[in-house]
Amino acid sequence: MTTLAFVCVQNAGRSQMAHAFAERERASRGLEDEITLVTGGTDSADRVHAEVVDAMADVGVDLSARTPREVTFEEVRDADHVITMGCSADDVCPAGWAGENRDWDLDDPDGRSPDDVARIRDDIRERVADLFDELAD
Repeated sequence: MTTLAFVCVQNAGRSQMAHAFAERERASRGLEDEITLVTGGTDSADRVHAEVVDAMADVGVDLSARTPREVTFEEVRDADHVITMGCSADDVCPAGWAGENRDWDLDDPDGRSPDDVARIRDDIRERVADLFDELAD
């Protein structure tokens, strides 16, 4: 079983989009029994950003009922891959952790225009698909 963790500070935008696209990729590839998905933040917000909910609805993904959550030390420690969204992994990845960390260095969608959020969303969707392609190799 491979565990992917999508982590950012608030878990209210980028990591929520990445997690939703990863759920979609995992299902479309029939990998539910092979890949576990985790998402969370280091200082989680109260709700997913409204502009993110709207942008995801535009591509048929409903995030309106999702609630940001704090990622745990154990979840990060046990993940095979931790993908941060534009924040350093230093505050996220525990000392001695042997997994792989990638920082996708994405712009924060909070407060951005619908076009900007759509651009960030599409970038995330492509990165998630590429990650699943890589894992399949």
